[in-house]
Amino acid sequence: MIHAAIFDMDGLLVDSEPHWRAMEREVFATVGLILTDEECKQTTGLPILDVVRYWFVRAPWSPEIAAGRSLEDLADAITEGVHERIAHFAEPMPGALAALDFFVSRDIPTAIASASPMSLIEVVVTRLGIRDTLTLWHSATLEARNKPAPDVYLGTARKLNVLPANCLAFEDSGSGLKSAYTAGMRTVAVPGAFEYDDPKFSIANIKLPTLADFSVATFDTLQTKEYYS
Repeated sequence: MIHAAIFDMDGLLVDSEPHWRAMEREVFATVGLILTDEECKQTTGLPILDVVRYWFVRAPWSPEIAAGRSLEDLADAITEGVHERIAHFAEPMPGALAALDFFVSRDIPTAIASASPMSLIEVVVTRLGIRDTLTLWHSATLEARNKPAPDVYLGTARKLNVLPANCLAFEDSGSGLKSAYTAGMRTVAVPGAFEYDDPKFSIANIKLPTLADFSVATFDTLQTKEYYS
């Protein structure tokens, strides 16, 4: 049985990925790395410091052009810019608020398990007006390892006092899906259109185009023992 619903945040509940990509392009340009929006999509779902490391390995910039800024400094600059953009401009993803309400109406606890820092989770919770809808929210930055490790999902289940096997996790990225899957949860993948057919999402119990496609029938299917063991 499903006793809790746990949601990723960026790109799943909130349309934040365009803001992340915009800030990545802006900050990376200051060290001479010019990226396209499509190139930024390659790192969707990764913690932001891992994104900076990803590009530094592939196109290293010199200490001189970085003006003394470390990789951590660049990651912080991107995150700070995203905080500002999301606080003023971000909107919920299609079906996100209805999906949360679906579980609340059934007295099933809901939570966020995000790779983003707690400060950004707070911004999103306020922006979307979902503070009273959620039971709790948890950041992987408070765990030993970020996604794709299962730590944040295991930690969220522990805080909810629910066994991982009785949790239903929603994810839009391959990294996040691997995190929830490794934690032993039932999973719903909601990939972006640009990677919807990527085989990395085949480990999900169900794949949906948007959260608006989640239904009673989907929920009932996920509940059955035949579907999940």
